[in-house]
Amino acid sequence: MVRLLAVPSLLLGSATAYAAVLVHTRWWGLLLGLAACACTLVALPGRWWGRLAFAAGWVAVVALAALPRAEGDYLVAADTAGYSLLVATLVVVLGSLVTLGGRRTGSLLDQEDRPQPT
Repeated sequence: MVRLLAVPSLLLGSATAYAAVLVHTRWWGLLLGLAACACTLVALPGRWWGRLAFAAGWVAVVALAALPRAEGDYLVAADTAGYSLLVATLVVVLGSLVTLGGRRTGSLLDQEDRPQPT
């Protein structure tokens, strides 16, 4: 059951990154996209199906946006805003890996994994 939470977290990371890529060329758009990412990372639990799935969705979208398009241009340009978005992507991945928690026994989501007394 808990493993199914990885899909919405992955989709949320993809949607947040997509919005950030589209508005990162403006200073307020870059700040808004990074703030939305930071708030979501803080709110998600530090598990593989939480922060790590979010980071995977974020990285996938930013990596696709950094590749050249058919017209020959890029969605993420080689300027300050583009490099800031790429560095923020690295911080998202490292932050989600560092805060990847081990198995905690006090979590409510782990209650269903434990055998129930009869």
